[in-house]
Amino acid sequence: MQADILIRGADIIDGTGAPRRKGDVAILGDRIVAIGDLGHWSVGKVIDAKDRVLAPGFIDPHVHHDGALFTQPDMEFMTSQGVTTVINGNCGFSIAPVTLQGKLPDQLRMIIDDPSLVFPTYAAYRDRIANEPPAVNAACLIGHSTLRINELADLNQPADAQQLKEMCRKLDQALGEGAIGLSTGPFYPPSRASTTAELIEVAKVAHAHGKLYVTHMRDEGDRVIEALEETFTVGRESCCGVHVSHHKCAGMANHGLSEVTLGMIDAAMAKQDVGLDTTPWVASSTILNSGRHRQASRVIVAESAPFPEMAGRDLSDIAEEWDVDLDTAMERLLPAMGVFFIMDEDDVQRIMSYKHTIICSDGMPTGKHPHPRVWGTFTRVLGRYARELNLFSLEEAIRRMTSMPADRFGLGGRGRITVGGFADLVIFDPETVAEGATFETPVRPSIGIDRVFVNGREVWVNGEKTGARPGRPLTQTAPTLVV
Repeated sequence: MQADILIRGADIIDGTGAPRRKGDVAILGDRIVAIGDLGHWSVGKVIDAKDRVLAPGFIDPHVHHDGALFTQPDMEFMTSQGVTTVINGNCGFSIAPVTLQGKLPDQLRMIIDDPSLVFPTYAAYRDRIANEPPAVNAACLIGHSTLRINELADLNQPADAQQLKEMCRKLDQALGEGAIGLSTGPFYPPSRASTTAELIEVAKVAHAHGKLYVTHMRDEGDRVIEALEETFTVGRESCCGVHVSHHKCAGMANHGLSEVTLGMIDAAMAKQDVGLDTTPWVASSTILNSGRHRQASRVIVAESAPFPEMAGRDLSDIAEEWDVDLDTAMERLLPAMGVFFIMDEDDVQRIMSYKHTIICSDGMPTGKHPHPRVWGTFTRVLGRYARELNLFSLEEAIRRMTSMPADRFGLGGRGRITVGGFADLVIFDPETVAEGATFETPVRPSIGIDRVFVNGREVWVNGEKTGARPGRPLTQTAPTLVV
């Protein structure tokens, strides 16, 4: 009955959705070894958690921190809001396997600051995380766009038979090395020319490994219904589970359409494996030349390579200052990222409260003025949507951030407070927890997060990073498929 750390007197919310209960939790090494009344235990350190909630560390299933694991290894934008595990490689872009030579395409530059941070195999990326651990655990999807960039000289064409065969071979190898699934992004230029048949073929490889097809769909605006239908078709024809990333109904003309899209997802779930996640914000963020500036009520420039001083300013103000239209201003700012106010709050709440929806941030930490979701997504859900608006209970909010993503993405031993589970934990004040980040000041830690543990070690304590980097690469293994 010995432990390294005893967290005493907490309101334990275990991640399953069960009601909270008071108790103690003992940690030995990287594991939870006991839960209950542990006053008789011999421990090295006691942490008083009276009037605090103890929850599993939050799992962010959709981020773009592929390179940040190495360039910002303390990952305080994640740990300060209670996140202990991230899943990279989303929207079709991963930094492994990258076999092309020379300058990186703009689309891959979105997710890395250092162009040397690309890896010829997933195993090389996995091993780099193990040898240079960040503060959080990390799993990774393999990006279909990355596979296309490797093989196609002209990305404006569908892959031919030989190119598709090589893409499938590299995907098969990466999944066999422990990548947890496939991501696609036919919304983006490198994959816009891909056919549904091409997506089905790569999804078949994911299915053979028992892993998911995760997609930033071809359209989230005017053709979101058609894009959902394509996603379901890919799942049916490949027999692969599909997961809709950051589900939204973008553009002012599409506000309210979530009633239709959620009905479609409900109907599809009765016949096939379908999942989804979403963010708690009315604004999205992506490349500035995505076309979304024409659908948005407001656009903030997140970063601009030729005009870095414009970060944080409204695109409309820049256009007025330069005496040009929005399109011309946008073109001058490229390459650039933007924050686009394109969703309706009713849709955000409807999608978030849908019983199958997982919470994600879709965070990208590069640039001087990122979207506040990078720093404040999970605490915004706990504070605004659970405590203030009663969209769901605190127990349910935490379930959507812990056991739901752990189960969906096969991250065994994470996402629950249970004896034998990994000691990824967060202690927070339920009365004050909230995001600190705003659209005006997006780089700001959350409020009310007391302590965060990753694999039994404290990485965030009372508003400060500790410098500990106990994160690990989280992998799955499966028999290699011959293609």
